[in-house]
Amino acid sequence: MTHLSVNINKIATLRNARGGNNPDVIKVALDCEKFGADGITVHPRPDERHITYKDVHNLKKVLTTEFNIEGNPTEEKFVKLVLDTKPHQVTLVPDAQGQLTSDHGWDTVKNQDYLIKTIALFKNAGIRVSIFVDPITAMVEAAATTGTDRIELYTESYASAFTKGLQEKAVEPYKQAALLAHQLGLGINAGHDLDLQNLAFFKKSIPHLDEVSIGHALVCDSLYLGLHNTIQLYKRQLQ
Repeated sequence: MTHLSVNINKIATLRNARGGNNPDVIKVALDCEKFGADGITVHPRPDERHITYKDVHNLKKVLTTEFNIEGNPTEEKFVKLVLDTKPHQVTLVPDAQGQLTSDHGWDTVKNQDYLIKTIALFKNAGIRVSIFVDPITAMVEAAATTGTDRIELYTESYASAFTKGLQEKAVEPYKQAALLAHQLGLGINAGHDLDLQNLAFFKKSIPHLDEVSIGHALVCDSLYLGLHNTIQLYKRQLQ
């Protein structure tokens, strides 16, 4: 079974655009759980332009499904936040400060020593670790020696090619990366630009897929379809 983790960053972006607490990020997260989400993902950035550090602490108090926090561990404030809140999973992404959105995976060869040390820090605190990786054999192989529990396949290139009708060609590197990761004992997550059009084909093609994290597209769809209905539609794509 592949789980759906709903990324609520865009809900926080909407709230922050006007100040105040509308929409209420905590209520939306709880409603996502009630409507069928298997988990909640947040990606607090240093400028707190969407999810704030206070949000993370408040979410930890009330969530009953899996809590996944994404971020760059080079930020000391982020590391402290994760260790203080102890989510079920931390997903490490190599974002630059001020970056609009994640756009690549780790170079797990070049950053091997750094990742080994950082991953151990979180695992010693009882937190499952996933790291962002592109669907490249060498990157998956090197990920397996960092101590991470899972990789998250960065799916932007798949989504982009899918819109051009190149589904089979686009998904093949991801299929091979997933097979290799599974052979090496790694769990497999995926995320970025997955939506109602491309998700079912991705799920059908990728073996051993544990979890997808989806935010932007899901929130956009919910403007037309409603949040409850949208979450159920995304879950259906994963069956």
